[in-house]
Order: sequence, then structure tokens, then C-alpha cells
Amino acid sequence: MTATDLVLSPGTSAPPLLSRLAVSAAAVEGGVMSNAEMFTWLAERQAEQQQHVERVPFTALRGWRFDNRTGDLRHDSGRFFSVRGLTVKSDFGPVRSWQQPIIQQPEIGILGIALRDFDGVPHLLMQAKSEPGNVNGVQLSPTVQATKSNYTRVHGGSAVPYLDAFRRPDPGRVVADVLQSEQGSWFLHKRNRNMIVEVGPEVRAGDDFAWLTLGQVNLLMRHDNVVNMDARTVLSCLPDWRGADDGPAGDAGWSLHPDREIRTWITRRRAEHEVVVAPIPLAQTNGWLRTPHAVTHCNGLYFDVVAVDVSSRGREVPAWTQPLLEPRGMGVAALFVKRIDGVPHVLLRARAEPGFLDVVELGPTVQCVPENYEHLPSEDRPPYLAEALERRAGARYDVVLSEEGGRFRNAQSHYMIVETEREFPAVSDEFRWLTLRQLDELLRYSHHLNVQARTLVAALRTL
Repeated sequence: MTATDLVLSPGTSAPPLLSRLAVSAAAVEGGVMSNAEMFTWLAERQAEQQQHVERVPFTALRGWRFDNRTGDLRHDSGRFFSVRGLTVKSDFGPVRSWQQPIIQQPEIGILGIALRDFDGVPHLLMQAKSEPGNVNGVQLSPTVQATKSNYTRVHGGSAVPYLDAFRRPDPGRVVADVLQSEQGSWFLHKRNRNMIVEVGPEVRAGDDFAWLTLGQVNLLMRHDNVVNMDARTVLSCLPDWRGADDGPAGDAGWSLHPDREIRTWITRRRAEHEVVVAPIPLAQTNGWLRTPHAVTHCNGLYFDVVAVDVSSRGREVPAWTQPLLEPRGMGVAALFVKRIDGVPHVLLRARAEPGFLDVVELGPTVQCVPENYEHLPSEDRPPYLAEALERRAGARYDVVLSEEGGRFRNAQSHYMIVETEREFPAVSDEFRWLTLRQLDELLRYSHHLNVQARTLVAALRTL
């Protein structure tokens, strides 16, 4: 099927969504904008949205302050987010109790991508957006990427473009609409509304926006630090268009573990895991020190909380200060894949992270910052980490991608998809092999796949 196959004659009905998405994914050379024009547009946006981000002492923060009683770091408005302490007791992982700073942001933001047909080919309205924590300034973002504080304009800035398309959309135009979590090690119960909504010709692209085919976005997913985390999580919520004629990814419903067994396994892991968390004052968080320039771990591990001063030509507010969480070390997020009786399966791990709302979500085969485990005995290091690093040279996907640039500074991970041999086993009850159809089904619901796994689902669909 080609793009021209979908130009409808009068009286014909529109093709099914999966077939339309398959055509968009096949349009790698572009539609409204050629690839050459796309890369030129991104370079121009990078130049136009130049920003200056500088580490500053906490005393230079404007509108933010440490609470005199608790030591928690808060905004004067009581909105946006706060950094507070958390005490954790868990039966997951090599360390069973600890305390740490964590970001608390109770409001639910909107991450939305508009979908519109051009000559029968669906295009995604993507935004070139600078974030203070990005290593390279501008990255490709959803049409709308805004917290409630942003879109209600607590900061006094300009209105968020295209917001009305997502606030109360016509249900018949909604392709995906699901609450999803963010990093459970750094956020406490953080969720965003991930949305894809079809729009009509009245929606046009502004200077910082471009209509791209799914094939073009998939192409950009193979470049380091181009497609941001918020765009990746929304893309993962698209229905899987591959094998549109015989079910998602062509697996026709067969799986090593039937759907009912997978649902029971997830429920059991959530019921049996013990993860007890309680907020505590940041000033009383054991093992963490507050200096004039950072809240940092006494052993120099994990992450720092720092302050930055930002000036930007491409944001609702031209200058501001804010805290950011800055991780120590580069992350690794690896997904192992193999064919079982000819059907592709991926190896997921049931992870218990302190910030998850529902105790356990499914993560990649490997998800860690290796430096944080170097002081531990080899048996306490993450399962499959050594295998992932050994097989990296032959990985089908190996791209460095940034995490949320609005809350994290220079947070990057090596995202890898590694093909394994047929006999490769699951080492414990924490792991299960799932088909691509099962991933697609779980992504219809909240709190099943974590944000790292969702990035790898989006990456898997580019192969």
C-alpha cells in the first residue's frame, strides 16, 4: 500500500486507523515536509531558541526557597513542584531501606500529539522545544507538553498553543488517552495524560511546529537526543500499526504466556511486593547533605538537586530560575528480544519503584545507572546488565536519549534493543516474555509499562 492508495474517491469510507498509520510509517521520505526541509527546520529552531543555562547557588533562586521548618524546596506560589524527602522500605533490590530526596508534583499535565491527514497520509504535529535540562537545547516534543501550572499560566507567561484540542476533545477524534507515570525513582506519584487526537484542516503549524509523518518521526528516533521523552511516551500509546491485517505486529494472538497469566502475574507482584514510602522533611533525609550549590549524597552517588538560571528565546517566559535533579552517571535501559515459535517476544521486568502509584510497573530487561552498583557484590548487581553491555556492539538499536528536560539536568540513558538466542531464559519470577501484541494491549491502560519501557516500545516500532 502506498500513500496514493489512500486518496479517497467520493463516496468511499476512510481506511481503518491501523492501515492509515502503516502508510504514515512507510512515508519515511516525508509528506508535507521533506527530510531535508525537516533537518533544516530543526537547525533553524535550534538557532532561534538559543538558551543559556547556568548552575547557580540556591540563594540565586527567584520564587523558590527552602522551608525553614522542613528544609523542603518549594515555589512561593505553592504550584509547579517541590523537592522533599522520602523514606522507603522495600523487599525489591539489593538495598531494602533508604532515604532520598524526591520530586513531588501532584498535578496532572497534558502530553498531546495532534494527528491530521494530508493527501490521505496521517501526519503528527511535532514541536521543536527547548528545555533547560536538555544537553542540546531543542528536541522534538509533542504538540502540547504542559503541566497544569503552565497551562493555567501561574508563571504569568503566554498561552500554550493548541491546548484546546486536548482539553475537551470530541471522543470520536481521540486515538489514545491514558494516564501514564514518569520516573518512579525520581518522582512521587507523577502522572501525565498521554493523548493523540485527530484534528482538521483548521489546525495549522506555527513556526516552532511541523507536520511530520510517522516514518519521519521514527527516523529521528534513531538519532541521539532528538526526540524527547514526552514525545516518546505519547508515541508508544499509538496503536501498533505493524501487521495491521492480522493483528498488531502480525503475531495473531499467540504468546508464550497467555494474557490471563500475564494479568495474574502483574497483580500478584503488586500484591506481594512490600514497598512502604512516607514523606519526611528534606532536612532530615539521612545520607544527604545540603551545600550552597547542591543537595547531594554523602558518597557522591545517585543524583544531585541543583539550581539553574535560564534565559530562553523560545519559551512562554523568557527568563527564570528553578531547581533540577542532576543524575550521577549515564543510564542503561536495555530490552532483550527473541522469537519464540516465530513470534517476537520481549523480556520485561516487574519493577517496584518508590514513586509508583501502583507499587509495580513493567520495565525494560535492564534499567539502571551502572556506577550506582559498582560498590556492591556482583550477585547484587542488576540481572542481565553484564549481558547487555557485552552484546551492545551487536544491538539492533543503540541510541542515547534524554530524560525529561524540564525537571532533570543532563539526564541521559543508552537505550538498547538486543536480540538474543532462542534458549535465552528468564532468570526469576520478576521477568516474563511478552509479545508485541501484549505490549500494545497493556499500553491502553495506566501504570502497566514504565516510562523507560515505553521509550523502548517506541524504539522497537522503528526497526
